[in-house]
Amino acid sequence: MPAERRADRDGPLVELADLDRPDGDVSLACVRDPRAPFAADEPTRTCGRHPSMVAMAEEGPRVLRSRRVLGEEVLIVLSLSLLSSAVFSIIDLFRAPISGVSVSTFTADPFADQIASVIFGLAPVALVLHLVRRDGEGLSMFGMDGSRPRSDVAWGLAAGLGVAAVGLGIYLGSVALKINRFVIPVPPLGHWWTVPILLLGALQAALLEEVIVAGYLITRLEQMGLATVGAVVVSAVLRGSYHLYQGFGGFAGNLLLGLAFGWAFTRWRRAWPLVVGHFLVDTLAGVGYLIFRGHCVFGACIH
Repeated sequence: MPAERRADRDGPLVELADLDRPDGDVSLACVRDPRAPFAADEPTRTCGRHPSMVAMAEEGPRVLRSRRVLGEEVLIVLSLSLLSSAVFSIIDLFRAPISGVSVSTFTADPFADQIASVIFGLAPVALVLHLVRRDGEGLSMFGMDGSRPRSDVAWGLAAGLGVAAVGLGIYLGSVALKINRFVIPVPPLGHWWTVPILLLGALQAALLEEVIVAGYLITRLEQMGLATVGAVVVSAVLRGSYHLYQGFGGFAGNLLLGLAFGWAFTRWRRAWPLVVGHFLVDTLAGVGYLIFRGHCVFGACIH
């Protein structure tokens, strides 16, 4: 049966794809390409046997929202998460000197507060997952389904090791040039929960940044009509901006990371390798700090 379309007050179209084919084959079902710009008169449809198309077809009906509604949704999600972090990072950059100043990626709060911070810090991720599933889009459109766990982990580990090596060089160079603050990437030391909170914090940051800034934001910007290159650049600039509290080195390094991760996401449409890679980078940074604290590495003394 052909797809049924009806009007929706929040957007011009709602597409209800009837997937009950007589032969039971959904692989030929036509679904809207999530990367295609929104069209007010007719949605872009894709037919084929590609696995991602099959997965999207099996997820069922989806709501096609207008650019205005999508824009409002993106603004709200970012305001509750990383856009606010970017604004406060910019304020912090100009409020205090850069050279000779240390900043921590964790607060000095006790254990209970640290746990609460991790849990509630993931609320924006839960909101994004709720929104995309509520509208019938499904997680595969944003690269967040669990269809390829082994390859996701393997590629994530490889990406994490590469990013860690490049990132360390950029960080040490920017500290030496006095354009970056000294970053303490661990929770308060001397507690039994220092390492567990380090790992939980790394997981929270990885999920928050890669699900929202990579998978969600890039896909939404493409749906709103922005070219893929533009969506990747916007995502990367946002990523760099909320690291400005570290200094200009933190901005530059994360801008490059955002461009690389954004390209990888648009190339393979998988967010989980980015999550794994990000988690590994933050974990290695914390463990490296614990190991080399009190020593000088490549001219940079870790205190």
